[in-house]
Amino acid sequence: MAVADNTSPFLAPEDDSATAAIAAIGDELAFFDDWMDRYQFIIELGRKLPDYPQDWQDEAHRVQGCQSQVWLAAEERSEKLFFAGASDAAIVSGLVALVLRVYSGRSRAEILATDPVFLKDLGLIAALSSNRGNGVAAMAERIQTIAKTA
Repeated sequence: MAVADNTSPFLAPEDDSATAAIAAIGDELAFFDDWMDRYQFIIELGRKLPDYPQDWQDEAHRVQGCQSQVWLAAEERSEKLFFAGASDAAIVSGLVALVLRVYSGRSRAEILATDPVFLKDLGLIAALSSNRGNGVAAMAERIQTIAKTA
């Protein structure tokens, strides 16, 4: 998981494109035989997220529709949007990491062209409780909204 710099909470892309990130995530999840192992992998991804600033854990950065607390921040650099995120729940932090891997460090056009349906296609939505599935979908939708309006 790459960060924009050593102190930045914003993720730099580790894959060449959002499509490549989705394919890599699919390959990584397919490595595990069952969802318990996949959940553990996802939790580990969340633990690797860069520190999210405490003062950004406020209502302005909170993603509505999530069962757990989820915060999301965006920053534009060189015509690309970089995202930082965090959650107060281990599995949700991992889901934040997956979504940010796909979208952070991409152009608005690439973000808007990357439909969050990949969450369903990878089996993540079906494998989660409905509240968590709705929450991760809300996070992806918020990123799409930021890309439209930023």
